[in-house]
Amino acid sequence: MLMPAKHIDNALSPIARKVERAERLTREDGLTLFNSSDLLTIGRLADLANQRKNGDRVCFAANQHLNPTNVCILRNTCVFCSFARMPNEDGAYTRSLDEVFAEADAARDNPTREFHIVGGLHPKLSLDYYLEMFRGLKARHPDVHIKALTAVEVAHLARIEKLSTAEVLRAMQDAGVTSLPGGGAEVFSPATRATIADRKLTGDEWLAVHREAHQIGLPSNCTMLYGHVETMEERIDHLLALRGLQDETGGFLTYIPLAYHPDHNELGEALGRTGTATTGFDDLKNIAVGRLVLDNIPHVKTHWPMVTPFISQVALGFGCDDLEGTVVFERVYHEAGAGTPMWLSYDEIVGLIRAAGKTPVERDSLYRTVRTFEDWVPGQRAAPKEGPEGPTFHIEHRGQARGKGKRQLPVVAGVVEGLE
Repeated sequence: MLMPAKHIDNALSPIARKVERAERLTREDGLTLFNSSDLLTIGRLADLANQRKNGDRVCFAANQHLNPTNVCILRNTCVFCSFARMPNEDGAYTRSLDEVFAEADAARDNPTREFHIVGGLHPKLSLDYYLEMFRGLKARHPDVHIKALTAVEVAHLARIEKLSTAEVLRAMQDAGVTSLPGGGAEVFSPATRATIADRKLTGDEWLAVHREAHQIGLPSNCTMLYGHVETMEERIDHLLALRGLQDETGGFLTYIPLAYHPDHNELGEALGRTGTATTGFDDLKNIAVGRLVLDNIPHVKTHWPMVTPFISQVALGFGCDDLEGTVVFERVYHEAGAGTPMWLSYDEIVGLIRAAGKTPVERDSLYRTVRTFEDWVPGQRAAPKEGPEGPTFHIEHRGQARGKGKRQLPVVAGVVEGLE
């Protein structure tokens, strides 16, 4: 392996020696990486760590995102979300099961192998609604995996049904869910807790839901929303918490750093941020540091709808081996003003991967190889930039970020004061 002969930041030298020997990094090492501006050395080290695990293979999924509802009990208190709505707020929606199934029928015209299902914490939707949805999707699309419900959604359903989270997870598994997405994991920190409602999970509670999923044989993914109010210390502690659970259960499939988007939400407004809250430098560093610290998680994914396909392509040389997928209409981050495409075609994904000098591999939700592309002929099928046609494929931004009555939420003021 070719390693840099000289580091711009000499503090990285002992870390480089550890990486070369495949030794586990410490909290102090992680802090040094996050605080260093020597991005190219960090990237080379992460690329070495990734090459050992995955070679030059880069995975992607033929997936379709489904968001059954954006009605959420945390609308007025989870201040960095642009997706949630109150029940009677402009843009609020809740799909009937027939509407969900109709939207999923886009899979019949695409080589879809995964439904990625997340949404708001609706106060009245029952567990039965979701179980019927999963069963109906499996009956209509038996070869498509279902990756569904964040830990926050699972805990919410357990509360309203007066069940344990383990009982909810078992019911989901029996209905056809094959894995859990990792969303809902803002940096586990007191500052972040100050920006969310009491009914949002703590870091320990989020980890507990995933632990229970792993214990019943339901693998999951893990995330970290970064770029909002967290410190570098809180970032590394978050990663170490993920690494600790993976040591215990081995149930995480991939790690996905998620970049905060500030448009159309209270926190972005209070902090005076628009457009993007993170830089390409920070996005690449979060990929690379994640790969170096999370030595026991097989894969690291870049979520191109958040950071652009071009930053994601560069990330393939910074320790990343998963380019997300076709997506087919992503709502959550486009509600926050993301300017990226709604989906990518096979041609675009295969082209991005190959241009980065990597080998594209389509995977399923469990990271099993579906196909390789040695004989791929470009131009077989183009993807519309705005997603499939139909009334459900529509983005409507919130007109006013602040809560009902244009009141300034006290929790936001507290966070901003704490940052000054």
